[in-house]
Amino acid sequence: MTFRDIVDSLMLPFCGDDKQLRRQLRKIIGFYPHDVKYYKLALMHKSSGQRNEKGKPLNNERLEFLGDALLDAVVGHIVYEHFDGKREGFLTNTRSKLVSRESLGKLAQEMGLTELILSNGQQRSHNSYMAGNAFEALVGAIYLDQGYDAVMRFMKKRILAQMVNIDKVAYKEVNFKSKLIEWTQKNRVRMDFKMLKQTKDDNGSPVFGFQVSIEGVEGGKGQGYSKKEAQQLAAKETLQRLRREPQFIDAIFQAKSGRTKMEEEPTTAAPNLEAEKTNFIISQERPDEPADEERRAYNHRKKEGLQEDTQQKAEAKSDKVEAEIDELNLEDITHNPAEPSREDIIAAAEAAAFAEGN
Repeated sequence: MTFRDIVDSLMLPFCGDDKQLRRQLRKIIGFYPHDVKYYKLALMHKSSGQRNEKGKPLNNERLEFLGDALLDAVVGHIVYEHFDGKREGFLTNTRSKLVSRESLGKLAQEMGLTELILSNGQQRSHNSYMAGNAFEALVGAIYLDQGYDAVMRFMKKRILAQMVNIDKVAYKEVNFKSKLIEWTQKNRVRMDFKMLKQTKDDNGSPVFGFQVSIEGVEGGKGQGYSKKEAQQLAAKETLQRLRREPQFIDAIFQAKSGRTKMEEEPTTAAPNLEAEKTNFIISQERPDEPADEERRAYNHRKKEGLQEDTQQKAEAKSDKVEAEIDELNLEDITHNPAEPSREDIIAAAEAAAFAEGN
């Protein structure tokens, strides 16, 4: 069965009045659709429980996949042309902001698309996550209905020209999690995102709750229909507290101080007076026992595999010192002559007596 056959088999509550749906879509997308059945499928959430004639589930997930890929290409093209000369990182970041789930969800709500979504038998949406998916599916439907150029016109003339200021989006910081991580790394504090809950709402959509913890101090909380959304909201609230609550910052650094007390050297430490005293004492060392500093240096070189090289250098230095000592041996030079031996005294006396006899 082809995709068109699947679409043709749709059984929607609003399928009886295609003219009314066409008028509603005209207000949303800016032009009349050729084949309204693609758009019906795009508006069908999986929770609606719709099935085709063979009993297979029908929903907008495949169109959502197609629309997601198209948005990356189309918005990437628009951003590339709009910001001439900007680097790849800037372009990627701007595109990500424009096609984020939050941005698409807000667009869907502003356009009135959420009022047409079929979920659990109701033609409306309950959250931005579902709305964002429907927006992507709508883009997929436009592509299948009228082609790539129609998607480009829709994004340029309907979205970016009328609903979104692309320059403001590009230069607005919305990645609160990234900003918070940057702050914690700069200040060398530990941060975690703790999951508080993972439940489902009345329509079966997942709901996540997260809280930021910095050095064990509880920060902001966030709840959303994805982990990313919940963490972003928790990070945003934490950043706001860091800017507005000095006591919150004090608590974080006090907790850090307690953690690092046994892990890190103090940045400013008082001098050790006992150590200072010992500097004035020259230890009397045995010739075969190296000084403390020499011993530490020797052990360090040994750890790094330099023991053999050090030994050779020491032996060469020892030979040089011994040569210098031999050359400068002053043992025969003394200020006080040595005491004369008994034999010398006798000889001197005999010489003196002989001299006196002559």
